[in-house]
Amino acid sequence: MEEGNHSVATDFILSGLTDHPELQVPLFVLFLLIYVFTVVWNGGMMALITTDSQLHTPMYFFLWTLSFCDLCCSTVVAPKMLQDFLSEKKSISYTACAVQIFFCIFFNDCECFLLAVMAYDRYVAIRNPLLYTVIMSRQRCNLLVAGVCVVGFVDSVIQVYLTFQLSFCRSHVINDFFCDIPPLLVLSCSDTRISDIVQLAAMFYIVAISVVTTLLSYVYIIYTILRIRSAEGRLKAFSTCASHLAAVGLFYGALLFMYFRPTSSYSMDTDKISSVFYTLVIPLLNPLIYSLRNREVKDALRNSLSREHYSSEGWYLIRGCVLDY
Repeated sequence: MEEGNHSVATDFILSGLTDHPELQVPLFVLFLLIYVFTVVWNGGMMALITTDSQLHTPMYFFLWTLSFCDLCCSTVVAPKMLQDFLSEKKSISYTACAVQIFFCIFFNDCECFLLAVMAYDRYVAIRNPLLYTVIMSRQRCNLLVAGVCVVGFVDSVIQVYLTFQLSFCRSHVINDFFCDIPPLLVLSCSDTRISDIVQLAAMFYIVAISVVTTLLSYVYIIYTILRIRSAEGRLKAFSTCASHLAAVGLFYGALLFMYFRPTSSYSMDTDKISSVFYTLVIPLLNPLIYSLRNREVKDALRNSLSREHYSSEGWYLIRGCVLDY
């Protein structure tokens, strides 16, 4: 295909994490384990929240959604990455590249806003504990999650559309292990200023709103906690936020490092490490952070393991598939 004097890409080649053949199999094993544990831990968290009635609260509804986003985000990247470790030609079609970018942006946007929503949820729980379930009604929780998805969808559509309106004529080799906008813009022979501006504006808008919401929520949370007379009460209130703060720090730190730099200053090797962190490592760590530091989750897991899970034929009985609080 030709457009003027430039060929238009019909597929791309992913450079992968490393050019050293001797590292391909060890890295395959490592990331296969990471992906398997991500699926098991996030899937386990979702199943535990779904089946345990004690966890049918707004907080765990949002945590279920976060685990779903983490699982999907990892699944968008990991299977293709694992395949490429064992392939000589790491090609990806033009359409598949666009789809991968779309879902990466969508699930990362959703996670970004979900962390802000969860901060607001913690604020309501600490500030108005008696009215918590009334304020954070099921309808409001559903609307918040729906709003998160709408923003993520719109941002994904706009960025993918602008990116794939460009011509890619310099090379078809993407210096990364998955399709992402920054390394694609490097390959374009078109004017990328609009794409650069829109990408930075979208990231600034999304991260700014999320960070401001989170910071304001925690300002009010800290103010409320400091007014608690009992030291034990203050410690208990702080402990309910510790897991969320850890997840916020990991996610925003990786995302800001990855995107909030000018294109000319990119070091692709450094960006690959950052990409691995926010697409594969964070989805692995989030369920651990929330389970290891959360007594309710640990109690629910112990109760789940101690129940009679099997019928006379030995099949696992799942009671209740709807989060009903």
